[in-house]
Amino acid sequence: MNRRETLKLLQTGLVLSSAALSSTPLLAHAATAPAAKPKPDKRPVALLLPLTGPRAALGLSMAQAASLVENAPGALVQFDTGGNAAGAAQAAQAALRRKCAMILGPLLSEEAGAVATAAGGRVPVLAFTNDRAVQAPGAHVFGITASQATTAMLRYARSRGVRDVLVLGDGGAWSAASAAAAISVQAELGMTVRAADVIAGQPAPNLGDAPDAVLVPGGGEAALAAARNLRSTGVQLLVTVQALDYQPAAIAALEGAWMASPDPDRFDSFASRFEARHGGSPGAIAALAYDAATIVSGLRAQDLLSRDGLLNPRGFECVTGPVRFRTDGSCARQFAILAATNGVYEKVAVAQGT
Repeated sequence: MNRRETLKLLQTGLVLSSAALSSTPLLAHAATAPAAKPKPDKRPVALLLPLTGPRAALGLSMAQAASLVENAPGALVQFDTGGNAAGAAQAAQAALRRKCAMILGPLLSEEAGAVATAAGGRVPVLAFTNDRAVQAPGAHVFGITASQATTAMLRYARSRGVRDVLVLGDGGAWSAASAAAAISVQAELGMTVRAADVIAGQPAPNLGDAPDAVLVPGGGEAALAAARNLRSTGVQLLVTVQALDYQPAAIAALEGAWMASPDPDRFDSFASRFEARHGGSPGAIAALAYDAATIVSGLRAQDLLSRDGLLNPRGFECVTGPVRFRTDGSCARQFAILAATNGVYEKVAVAQGT
């Protein structure tokens, strides 16, 4: 039984319990009467994407992904940001003039701040960036963050007995954010975390006192080279979604590793729908647009297109993992834990990322 079916059964049980506690025939009759079905919220929702400029192809892919869910005329209104802050602010202002109930997007960090300022808390914003610096109450960072993936990976590793972790970064922003996240949760998880950078063309650094596991969060060649060099040490290798490009060279380098990633089965189902409708293969960022439209569709059907609806503590089932939004603009996301074995990725567990 899946989670959604379980929740439906739980809800049914609670309704029956309420009816059983009723003390009069009139109340009992009222408790068992079918609830009135909410009228769908017909207000439009804005989709802010770079439909022109250097990222126009990605913007189109995201728009196509969202249209798989929200395709009624006028339900999802597209606004072009041009891929820059000024264009994003103008798009947000246009969305407010159209009385949109919610804003999905924009894509980039520099755009997200401009949109949040333009929206001014009047409508919820679901930005596709993964830059946590732009999150704020009412302006949510919906992109997959290094912090989410890293904490999910470390939680699983800790459940398998890992206590001492060395983080090998590649000098990139994702690796730096991953190392910072690992250090910030070490006390909570009962771990010891050290961090160091690897340099392209040079061997992995001396491990010194051998850790239980080495986390290689980056997906660049320097990180993969370090992973190859570490295989002979017998230390458990940990990686995050950034390293999962599914290329043969990456799979070979990551043999035996544990990885935090969106569930590939969920993604494959979405990708099949996308290919059947639009052709081609969507990426993870297009999946975010699909997920955002799925959330909107569910809230619309319940007449809950609002900040309170978005903050439902039950969260939402998504291709990129079940998510739950917080009042500070952050998002908790569940990840699949994969193991690289004999050239394939096998799902072995799930873990919560913060």
